[in-house]
Amino acid sequence: MRQKLNNKTKRKITFPRVYNIDRREQEAVAKVLATGPLSGFVGDASPDFLGGPVVKKFEKAFAQKCKVKHAVSYNSATTALHGAIVALGIGPGDEVIVPPYTMSASATAVLMNGAVPIFADIEADTFCLDPKAVAQKITKRTKAILMVNLFGQTGDMGGILALARSRKLAVIEDNAQSPLATWRGRYTGTVGDIGVFSFNVHKTMQAGEGGVLVTNNARYALRAQLCRNHGESVIGDLPHYTAGRLFGTNYRMTEVTAAIALVQLGKIDFLNKKRVALADRLTRKLSNISGLTVPHIPKENTHVYYSYVLKVDEKKLGMSRAAFVTALQVRGFPVGAGYVKPLYLLPLFQKRQAFNKTHFPFDYQGMTQDYRKGICPVTERMHYAELIGTDVCQYPYTNAHIDAFVDAVHEVLHASKKTT
Repeated sequence: MRQKLNNKTKRKITFPRVYNIDRREQEAVAKVLATGPLSGFVGDASPDFLGGPVVKKFEKAFAQKCKVKHAVSYNSATTALHGAIVALGIGPGDEVIVPPYTMSASATAVLMNGAVPIFADIEADTFCLDPKAVAQKITKRTKAILMVNLFGQTGDMGGILALARSRKLAVIEDNAQSPLATWRGRYTGTVGDIGVFSFNVHKTMQAGEGGVLVTNNARYALRAQLCRNHGESVIGDLPHYTAGRLFGTNYRMTEVTAAIALVQLGKIDFLNKKRVALADRLTRKLSNISGLTVPHIPKENTHVYYSYVLKVDEKKLGMSRAAFVTALQVRGFPVGAGYVKPLYLLPLFQKRQAFNKTHFPFDYQGMTQDYRKGICPVTERMHYAELIGTDVCQYPYTNAHIDAFVDAVHEVLHASKKTT
């Protein structure tokens, strides 16, 4: 008879709140509050159209750090993704290929400009778009591929770029989770036509909210700036503007957010180094456990471990994924099964209703999409059966936290064997 697993073992180490704000950010914010203004943006064709002094300083520093020509700040990565769609001139009747295993904004940013996301499956080892799956989804309506660099690294970027070039498609990188990871020595987020970074409170660089769009294309940068700050009010005053008509909105970053982000930019190498060191230690200690697959890092990549992700083989592990995760959770460890539900299974896509009760843009000009369960089998297998993620590699956690996590894994597996 199978006995219940004893989950009453007490945790011997605590996990403090993940927070890296200190005196430096406080002083930077205090300076803005003392000198003002809190926002330097003005919606007219003046130098202030591009924001205040701290925003401009941050954009310049970020562009230099990433080795790109242009950085355009936004008030979130979500709005920056919308800015990328606008910058590329994508709209009604167009399709953008997106992975289904990502935060919903990667797909809804496409909808926000009247285009439609088409979901292609992911690789089973990097969890990023699979070029072979993408190739099967390209149609005459396809205008771009949105590559999400997930959990801290990119996937087969070479395959994605080759495919995009052969079909004359743009490549957008959602790099919210992989700041300063690299592919062939280049920073992810700077490899495609446009890249987007996030400064949400949960990200490695945190400023509460905020984002930035980077590109080496001056036309895209200008359109992103117009999208960010009511571009319709200034286009008539730009006699040399030939990048197409558009209207903008208020996606502007405040001086306070820019001040925090600027300090955080100075910390990013330190924060990444800490995460990588902890992740390397965890990989060494878990790599010989049957039933657990540690992160796969292609030789062209470096990984910055926004999240440390394992795959589970329940037969080899000797227990179910659900029981394994629950046993670690009740011991106080930050671990979870799966990531996010495959996006095409959300009501938004199942009902094809993005704007009130209409079916626009899904039915525009006779467009159709396949959002049925099962269209991305690798994604569904990862989410519902194999993937486990943990945040134990985040700063300010230490080697002691890693060792405690590993000890707990062995304890849970040992206890499971005793009950079978």
